[in-house]
Amino acid sequence: MSTITSAGRLVSTGVIGVLARLATALELLLVFAGILLYIWRLRYTYPWACFLLFVGILLSHVVHRDTPSELGLTTANLDANARIALPLALALYLPMVAYGFARHALVLDILPTRQALAWFAGYGVWCTFQQYLMQSYFHHRLMSVIGNHHLSSLLVAIMFGGAHIPNPILMVVTTVAGFMLAEVFAHHRNIWPLALAQTVGGLLIAAVSPPSLIHHMRVGPGYFFYRIR
Repeated sequence: MSTITSAGRLVSTGVIGVLARLATALELLLVFAGILLYIWRLRYTYPWACFLLFVGILLSHVVHRDTPSELGLTTANLDANARIALPLALALYLPMVAYGFARHALVLDILPTRQALAWFAGYGVWCTFQQYLMQSYFHHRLMSVIGNHHLSSLLVAIMFGGAHIPNPILMVVTTVAGFMLAEVFAHHRNIWPLALAQTVGGLLIAAVSPPSLIHHMRVGPGYFFYRIR
C-alpha cells in the first residue's frame, strides 16, 4: 500500500513538473513575442506598452520566487564571471580596434568629452538592461526548462539575434556573442561583466561597420527608414 502511495506521489510530482515546465515555456514564448511585437509595431503606436512587458517580467520573478543571486544581479560570482568574460572580450575586440585605427574609424582622444562619457554611460545602461533580459530572465527560465545549458545558451543567442532583425551585422554579432555570454552566465551567474563587454563591443561594432549596413544600429522597421528618420 505504501509502495502504491509513493508511486502515485511520484507520478503526481512528475506530472506537475512537466506542466510547470510547459507553463514556463509558454510564458517565455509570449514575452518574446511581445518584445518582437513592440519592436515591429507597438513602439510606433503604443510606446508605453514596453512598461506592461516589464511589469509582467517583474511579476514572473515574484511568482517563481527568483532571488537576486540566481538572476546574477549581486556581486556573487562577479570575479569568476569577469575572469572569463573580459579576457574573451578583449581577445575579440583587439582585432576590431586595430582595424578601426587602420581605417581611421577610431581616433585616440586622451580626454574624452562629457558628451562622449554621457553617451557611453547611457549606452551602458541599455546594454545592462539587455543582459538582464537575456540572462536574468530568458536564460534563467530556459535553464529551468531545459537540462542542457549548452542548448539553453543556443536558444537565448537565437532569440537575441532574432530581436535584431533585419540588421545583418547585429543579427550575426548578437547571435554569436550572445551564445558566448550565455555560456559564461550558465557557469557563473552575474550580468555585470557581460554588460560591460556588450557595451564596449557594441560601440566598436558601430564604429567600424559600414554605415550602409549598420544603419546606426537600428532594428525592426527603423532599419529601413535610416535615411528618413
